[in-house]
Amino acid sequence: MSSGRSGSSRNSGAPRLTDDQITDLVSKLQQLIPELRNGRFNKASSSRILEETCNYIKNLQKEVDDLSDRLAQLLASKETDDDQAAIIKSLLM
Repeated sequence: MSSGRSGSSRNSGAPRLTDDQITDLVSKLQQLIPELRNGRFNKASSSRILEETCNYIKNLQKEVDDLSDRLAQLLASKETDDDQAAIIKSLLM
């Protein structure tokens, strides 16, 4: 059995993408990721673009987690006065 995308065991009922569609999607990913938009990755392989995309998403998730922790600490802090807490809560709602 080949290791390509044509394995029948992976058929999930979703329509198959053509090579052109995959190339277009990878190109769109490249435009979304800041590290890939600059000139040094213009000729990056699809695998490199996917790897950088995964790294970018992981970094974003870590950033979200860190910001969530900081926000929780700020809201729990006794130094945060009621006005500050009200402003923060209004921004979150």
